[in-house]
Amino acid sequence: MIRVLLADDHLMFREGLKQLLSDASGIQVAGEASNTGEVMSQVQKEDYHVIVLDISMPGRDGIDILDELKRDGYHVLILSMYPEDQYAVRAFKLGAAGYLTKSRATEELVEAIRTIAGGSRYISKEVAEQLVLDLENDSKKLPHDRLSNREYQVMCMIASGRSVKEIANELSLSISTISTNRARILHKMEMKNNSELTYYAIKYGLVK
Repeated sequence: MIRVLLADDHLMFREGLKQLLSDASGIQVAGEASNTGEVMSQVQKEDYHVIVLDISMPGRDGIDILDELKRDGYHVLILSMYPEDQYAVRAFKLGAAGYLTKSRATEELVEAIRTIAGGSRYISKEVAEQLVLDLENDSKKLPHDRLSNREYQVMCMIASGRSVKEIANELSLSISTISTNRARILHKMEMKNNSELTYYAIKYGLVK
């Protein structure tokens, strides 16, 4: 039996995943978490074969704890609302065993869990294309590649038109923390304002 930990801060979405997995033979939802703190607490108490982990949750996001989970030997499937071109390559570099967008969960989640539990990585066609592009561009890193995972997330949210206050509320962080992140982003990317960030993000397809 494949023991799965579902980590997503939206209860209704978790319920939908549980229902989907309940119909799959050989898979058991053995635990749930609504934030990354609960994830780290759960893995101290129970053993799981696969952790299905949302990127965007209150406090530390899923990307932030990937390295820790990988060091502890856990197989992590990142499940995200963000398209592959935004986070997939970063997730795999940090040790994810798979990356799946929420829009494709109904069709691919069971297959992804079984693949990962069997010791292989789950790489969709879309993710494979991004990995190839990343290898091709490795010698010419772009400015946003200098950002930490949190800075990258904040940069994308700024470029999507969210205010500092809105970002702080969504990520459950202080306004001063987001403002500090914004300042670091502008410095690292050698830009002056949000307009330049937005233009850059649209140009490189980081936001729609």
